[in-house]
Amino acid sequence: MYYILTGLHRPGEKGDTMSIHIAAKAGEIAEAVLLPGDPLRAKFVAENFLDNPVKYTDVRNILGYTGLYKGKRVSVQGTGMGIPSISIYVNELFREYGVKRAIRIGTAGSIREDVHLRDLVLAMSACTDSGANNIRFGGRSYAPTASFNLLKTAWDTAVSKGWQPKVGSLVSSDMFYTEDPNDWKLWAKFGCIALEMECAELYTLAAKYNREALGIMTISDSLVSGEATSAEERQTAFTRMMEVALETAIS
Repeated sequence: MYYILTGLHRPGEKGDTMSIHIAAKAGEIAEAVLLPGDPLRAKFVAENFLDNPVKYTDVRNILGYTGLYKGKRVSVQGTGMGIPSISIYVNELFREYGVKRAIRIGTAGSIREDVHLRDLVLAMSACTDSGANNIRFGGRSYAPTASFNLLKTAWDTAVSKGWQPKVGSLVSSDMFYTEDPNDWKLWAKFGCIALEMECAELYTLAAKYNREALGIMTISDSLVSGEATSAEERQTAFTRMMEVALETAIS
């Protein structure tokens, strides 16, 4: 099982790719990567925002592309849903492919009355109910935090376009369907603004590898009002976060 723990090739592989789950070759992934959970959102970004995009992976149908944005190389890599899934891809991106800047573009659920459907959200920090960091830190608490330079750049970019993003602490939850449908209210009481499922792990790994990371989300539903967007809209219509992320990635 050594290859699972290290990310090296499985026995018998030719060794022309650098990791198990991404399986891209050396040099195929840019130093700046956007990370949508939905692989079809990765495809949408590549086809609508990047010049000359090239698909470098479709392992398990988790798509990854590299192209040019305003003349600079940028990659976009799907990660799947949840902390265990994003952990696999981000570990490999940082460790095997030398990625230096990782920006999550995803959806989140509002847990505040003043955070509305389709609002742009910048995750300053990420609380979590996941056991991942309990395991990693032996029961100690850790505060996963965004990279300030990326956060400021994303804020300035959004404001320059006439958009007013909401900034605050998000909650990276391990469970989409919880036993207590009202457990989000405790997080809201302590100032958290939205729920999602990945940022805490992204920020923790960025700190471990000394890389930059940021989460840019669009509010797709509200636990306060019960409103929700469609699956199609979540996949293709949340373009403001894509634009802000791309501008931040090449800054």
